[in-house]
Amino acid sequence: MRKERPKNLDLSTMKFPITATASILHRVSGIIVFIALAIFLTLLNCSLTSEADFNRVAGYFDNFFIEFIIWGSLTALAYHAVFGVRHMIQDLGFWEEMDSASLSAKGGFVITAVLSVLAGILVW
Repeated sequence: MRKERPKNLDLSTMKFPITATASILHRVSGIIVFIALAIFLTLLNCSLTSEADFNRVAGYFDNFFIEFIIWGSLTALAYHAVFGVRHMIQDLGFWEEMDSASLSAKGGFVITAVLSVLAGILVW
């Protein structure tokens, strides 16, 4: 018996549930945090070399583009931390049903938005 299967699956017509979007963005934020960590450790190493290098690195932080990268990195770190805690709570057996998982994902997005605004205030 042959099953009727779609021959051309158009992914643009599919809508992911909010839990899937949260999980994918958690992985993306982990990559961003990993790359940002390498950049910030390099800047720290450079700033600890000499006073002149410290002043040069400190001058980088007056640039809007650099401040935007710092804000984005802090937002990614906040997102990764909030949703990492959410995933650990799910590993303990809570929020596993679709309704509670969706509600916790929405709550995580709200908490991340608040932390992102606070990071923006801190950076600028």
